[in-house]
Amino acid sequence: MAGIYFHIPFCKQACHYCDFHFSTSLTRQDDMIAAMRDELVLRKEYLLQRPIETIYFGGGTPSILSTVHLESLFQTLNKHYPISSGAEITLEANPDDLTREKLEYWKKLGINRLSIGVQTFQDSLLMQLNRAHQAHQAIDAIGLARDSGFRNVSLDLIYALPGSTTAHLETDIQQALELAPQHISIYGLTIEEKTAFGQWFRKGKLKTVSEKEEVSQFELLMDQLPRAGYEQYEISNFAKEGFQARHNSNYWKGEWYLGIGPSAHSFQETSRQFNIPNNAQYVASLKEGKIPATVEQLSSTNQINEYLFTRLRTKWGIDLSELKSRWGYDLAFEQSESLNLYLKDGYLHQQGSIITLTRKGKLLADEIASDFFRVEMDS
Repeated sequence: MAGIYFHIPFCKQACHYCDFHFSTSLTRQDDMIAAMRDELVLRKEYLLQRPIETIYFGGGTPSILSTVHLESLFQTLNKHYPISSGAEITLEANPDDLTREKLEYWKKLGINRLSIGVQTFQDSLLMQLNRAHQAHQAIDAIGLARDSGFRNVSLDLIYALPGSTTAHLETDIQQALELAPQHISIYGLTIEEKTAFGQWFRKGKLKTVSEKEEVSQFELLMDQLPRAGYEQYEISNFAKEGFQARHNSNYWKGEWYLGIGPSAHSFQETSRQFNIPNNAQYVASLKEGKIPATVEQLSSTNQINEYLFTRLRTKWGIDLSELKSRWGYDLAFEQSESLNLYLKDGYLHQQGSIITLTRKGKLLADEIASDFFRVEMDS
């Protein structure tokens, strides 16, 4: 199986925390969509005709695209790629973009999952983030999506926002639970250097929450969402039974995927490609029939460490026997001291050859994974 990701690099305005590639100039959408269609054709053999099980429109803000633009991408997709009949097709949407007409058209195109960028249900925090919507619009949008027949809706939220407390987060959680989405993605805020938040933080104009407060908020999530029937199947992702995000799950499981658009990444198990993060250069290159990508060959050590970093964050955990059979990495032997210590101290759980994080371990997921990394040997 395989997946396709579209990076739609346009936004109405710049959110103060966002470090993804985008432009607030919407004037060259025609050229961009034409270039993305060209890239689809040029790269139609990248996935070796594997069945396409997931398609994901991210960004940026895919929901600002016209129906004409979306339809043209689907036409190219359906012509050149073997789309499975039960494929999960996700579109990220901002609440202020949703209308009944758009939703009905998206369903006709085959979009069957929405990821709605709420971030928070509190207007004061939305203003701080420079979001374009208000809380009531997010609530209305989710109801409108449900009324339009969408039965797989995910909400995106952020915790550990500047000035926030567990009380703020509890309000967001309760509002989210009242709306009963099938899936909730909730990420701790990261201050990225090139964002407005990053600039303010360097100048001492932005006060972030303390580490203690961030831990408290994360623990609140681990308490309340599972209690309401949402399984924490990945550190930042919670789902009702049967509604895990298949596209993102395939990322974590190491399945192949093709990235279309400026800044999009592609993956083929032993290699990765990175498209140029520049709209004008991306369009110009595709007009010349060239794919503007950098290719990185992944050594076995790269593959091992990526497996450890992604899989340990999930409920599936790392499989010691798989590490040994695929790459010859005997983690239980080579990292026996660290592994036994984490198991003894209750950060990890072992069942057979499967190692998973405990609740306590989820607070140190990245640190634990990096302790297990294999060091690249000099050739």
